[in-house]
Order: sequence, then structure tokens, then C-alpha cells
Amino acid sequence: MMKFGIRKPSLRKSIAARTSIKRLVRHSLGLKAPRGYGWLTNPKKAAYNRVYSRSSVSLWSVLRKLFR
Repeated sequence: MMKFGIRKPSLRKSIAARTSIKRLVRHSLGLKAPRGYGWLTNPKKAAYNRVYSRSSVSLWSVLRKLFR
């Protein structure tokens, strides 16, 4: 099911994404693909992510706009 509106932030998930072994190995070896290559590697997931990011908004971006 697709989420619409404001995304609920998860501190645990954001920390886990930044400190994962997979990320550390990929960054240290320089194996990152350029932006836009998701369409080649996994088109179904890339399409979902594109729709998701356009239909929902981050809580942090809302707060940033409010307190500017």
C-alpha cells in the first residue's frame, strides 16, 4: 500500500541505514552506481520509489519550511 502525506520518521531505521555493513563496504570500495541507474538495476522498485517520493513528504522538510 502506498503512503500519502507526511512520512513518520524512524530514528532507528535512519541510524541503521547510515551504519550498515553493506553501505560501509560499498562506500569504501567506491562501488556506488551513478544517480538514475536504479532504472537499470531494478525498474519496478525505481518506479515505486519515484511515485512514493512524489506522493509523500518528510516531516523534517515540513518543519524546516515552518521555522524558516
